[in-house]
Amino acid sequence: MAEPYPDPAGQAVRVTAARRAGLMLEFALLCVALPTLIIVGRLAGEMILFLWAACLYCGIVYRLRYFRGWGDVWRWREVNTRNLSLILPRFVLVAAAMAAFLYFYDPDRMLQLPREKFGFMLLLFVLYPLLSALPQEFIFCTFFFRRYRTFFPARWAMVTASAVVFAYAHVLFINPVAPALSLIGGLIFASTYARTRSLALVTLEHALYGNFLFFIGLGWYFYGGAVPRG
Repeated sequence: MAEPYPDPAGQAVRVTAARRAGLMLEFALLCVALPTLIIVGRLAGEMILFLWAACLYCGIVYRLRYFRGWGDVWRWREVNTRNLSLILPRFVLVAAAMAAFLYFYDPDRMLQLPREKFGFMLLLFVLYPLLSALPQEFIFCTFFFRRYRTFFPARWAMVTASAVVFAYAHVLFINPVAPALSLIGGLIFASTYARTRSLALVTLEHALYGNFLFFIGLGWYFYGGAVPRG
């Protein structure tokens, strides 16, 4: 039997039937219905607006029900040599695998961004961590782990659920590459968060992968403008 996944505050997770039903409805709307709406409507071009709207909702709920101080949210102390010594070697291996995949799958896109839009790439490297990686990790890790822990009492279940929902949110790019890579990334990020509870560390890790992904050319598969309109 799997060990129970602990509440961040060390308290037992108990919810009434009515509250559980409300959480299930919220989960369905936020994690299934909203991405489905974007997918069906081919609205990936407005993805950043949907992302920040969802982040605003999650932020309000988190602030009202779970907030215990910014130190508890960011946990900068987890950005340390011990954790980086785990994250960075894994990044090197996964980055090499991503580069090899692109080289054989779609070689024409290899290094397309630095070759054609170097200035934009530098701007993207600055903006992506703040405008994309940060809100995604707040939603799929900080909020998700605290809000829906009653549904996923085991650590592996929580990590898997977070990764699957994260991957489904990337189906909106209407190609097989984005959700497949997002599932792998989601497992990596959720595992890091489950171990450290640090939004700072998991955002840094996400930004590292995301910026490299755009640098080598895989970013095209995560670009809303590349999605054909219905």
